[in-house]
Amino acid sequence: MNILDLLVGKPLATTDERAEQIGPGRGIPIFGLDALSSAAYGPEAALSLLIPVGLLGLQYIVPISTAIIVLLLIVYFSYRQTIAAYPMGGGSYTVARFNLGPFPGLLAAAALLTDYILTVAVGISAGVGALVSAIPSLQPHTVSLCLGILVIITLLNLRGLREAGFAFMLPTYLFVGTLFITIAGGLLHLVVSGGHPQSLTPLPLPHPVSEAVTYWLLLKVFASGCTALTGVEAVSNGVRAFREPAVKNAQRTLTVIILVLAVLLAGISYLVKVYGITATEPGQPGYQSVLSMLSAAVFGKGFFYYLTMGSILLVLSLSANTAFADFPRLCRAIAQNNYLPHIFGFRGRRLVYTYGILVLAVLTALLLILFGGITDKLIPLYAVGAFLAFTLSQFGMVVHWRKKRGPHWLKSALVNGLGGTVTGITVIVVLVAKFVEGAWITMLFIPLLIFFFVAVRRHYHSVVMSTSCTLPVVPANHANPPLAIVPVDRWSHIAKQGLELASQLTPEVIAVHVDPEEHSELLHEDWERYVIVPFREAGRPSPELVMIPSPYRFVIAPLVQYILDLSNKHPDRRIVVVIPELVEGRWYEYFLHNQRGRLLEWMLLVRGNERIFTLSAPYYFGDHQGSPEKPH
Repeated sequence: MNILDLLVGKPLATTDERAEQIGPGRGIPIFGLDALSSAAYGPEAALSLLIPVGLLGLQYIVPISTAIIVLLLIVYFSYRQTIAAYPMGGGSYTVARFNLGPFPGLLAAAALLTDYILTVAVGISAGVGALVSAIPSLQPHTVSLCLGILVIITLLNLRGLREAGFAFMLPTYLFVGTLFITIAGGLLHLVVSGGHPQSLTPLPLPHPVSEAVTYWLLLKVFASGCTALTGVEAVSNGVRAFREPAVKNAQRTLTVIILVLAVLLAGISYLVKVYGITATEPGQPGYQSVLSMLSAAVFGKGFFYYLTMGSILLVLSLSANTAFADFPRLCRAIAQNNYLPHIFGFRGRRLVYTYGILVLAVLTALLLILFGGITDKLIPLYAVGAFLAFTLSQFGMVVHWRKKRGPHWLKSALVNGLGGTVTGITVIVVLVAKFVEGAWITMLFIPLLIFFFVAVRRHYHSVVMSTSCTLPVVPANHANPPLAIVPVDRWSHIAKQGLELASQLTPEVIAVHVDPEEHSELLHEDWERYVIVPFREAGRPSPELVMIPSPYRFVIAPLVQYILDLSNKHPDRRIVVVIPELVEGRWYEYFLHNQRGRLLEWMLLVRGNERIFTLSAPYYFGDHQGSPEKPH
């Protein structure tokens, strides 16, 4: 067993995909961790803004939490309809693109990607914040702890959806169970004490009143508390990950997640008020999280306290898994429309979209280092992207129902219209309230992402227009030379140029197509039309088309193995591997294409077979773009 098998597991065949699908039991920890864990930092984000008003601010926490729960229920009913209407997944991006147009779709995609990056950063930093609350001596190591947890979550997700779900089940249900017990214990103390429960451990002294309560302050508190709604859209993005009936299983999963989250938010906000718990300054000596103080107040700092804090730490840290489940899937959907590099659409050895997972990990690591792993510094950037995506999705569903006009379409449209209106107002409130504190960074990043999407799309469009081919191949006359192998992906000017070069070298040409997804019908049609017919008319033997199935989605390895086997089969023949490749004119275009040709050349060179030669057949594009007849 090599190190890669040990870290991320052995490769899974494409036929194993069905076994990787999940039910509600594993769907809750995979797609619900982000939403459920927000119960740990949503109320605290709101209370942190009430620190300057001291105990006076506690009377506002229950009404604000009630407003957030009502908003949560509206969004729930809206996304339940989205799951039924778009079972292929894609969430806000798919809905906005199909119903509102390309630009709103890109806006939703950029907002969601931004939200997912922040979800990972906030979840991990909040988890480490819970740990630091219990063990203050670890505070200097905050960033290192954050990065260590990020590496673990990344590796777990690289192992596949099913294994990640299994690993996260125990922490998720332990977290929910301990918080339910804490809430139940606090309510029992409330009843026994006649409405005035006493904390079993001393609480930090409230901050002296230094400013008055204003409507603007309450709007800011509401905006911070709305971070509790992030992650609600996750199930709608990953419907295809559920086993059949996928829609019903996804809806059941969403229902359980929303119900549990609503109960947690209501219970925590009410007990915080009756126990008189106020927030402490994050990142400062003596900091304690709200849940740390609440658990200690109800049960004291015994075994159950540390069990609760441990479960909070685990779930807050692992809540990043929701983004790791959705970010790569969303990147794949965007890449399928040519707005991201195509590598985001390739599944890795464990049937997950490896490049999306790795990019998310790198971006999150940069964010954690930049903001020191402190949740309070990251929260102002949060929720803007999520609520912007909510809004576009809901208004997109209104257009969907209006187009469809099925039974009860007006009722469905009204539900989504109400959701879109409320979340749209919330976007404005969150943006205005948090703009100076850091939300401007999010609003700058989203347009930059859209600009990147458009640039990538324009590039791919230029490549397709430049390489699209309706011309037949021109076979050459020659004597008795070697055996030529030409790797072919699809019929294009690039493939045509490679075949023409090979046919100039030898009459025996073998085109090899590695087919990971078994979608080769179009290539067979083009081959008959543009290769076999012209060779037949020229009286020349047609190149052979060999299809190599690749159940594990490898491309280079099966190709190299085929070439080596052919060399062993013909020990008296020289073999020339003609590699058709696109030569880009700009440096950044190099990263937008798989450099498989160069990797194939390198692997054959490493093999060191003196009878195997490689020859490039470049097709120039970009600054050096030329006709297909350009010299090799």
